[in-house]
Amino acid sequence: MLKKAFELSVLCEAEVALIVFSPRGKLYEFSSSSSSMQKTIDRYQKYNKDVQVNYSSNNKAIEERNSQQLKYEAANLEKKIENLEASKRKLMGEGLESCSIDELQTTENQLEKSLLSIRAKKEKQLLEENEVLCQKCGPRQWEQQNQQNHQQREIIPYETSPDSHEVETELQIGRPERR
Repeated sequence: MLKKAFELSVLCEAEVALIVFSPRGKLYEFSSSSSSMQKTIDRYQKYNKDVQVNYSSNNKAIEERNSQQLKYEAANLEKKIENLEASKRKLMGEGLESCSIDELQTTENQLEKSLLSIRAKKEKQLLEENEVLCQKCGPRQWEQQNQQNHQQREIIPYETSPDSHEVETELQIGRPERR
């Protein structure tokens, strides 16, 4: 190792210092510079301190950037949560006082679409249950079970036509008539 350290210092024109402790505790050292081993070690320690200072200041800057980015993301998520909660309240019929007609119409449309989707899913599940029941029991028992199910569940008829939401009133727009 000492020979290789010497060759490396000559080939690369580098300052090389080598310290070796044998298993028996003997110390072997090599220094390529005309100065002592201690000067090489002092030079290394000074360089290492400078690197550590730069490394820690870089780490602090990186940590601060990460911290700021996390705060920004947290603020965005808080806004999204607030918006979702406000939307949920509107869909539940709460906090509608400040809504415009357009917002109310949009909310109503969303609810109608959701209701249609829910009803379609419910009908699909009922049909699947009926098919399974028919296969298990046979037609006669299926008929009896189907009637019992209809009696147990409150099935509310609904219309899907757009006219079903219109309400007739005696309200007239314009100047009042004199009688």
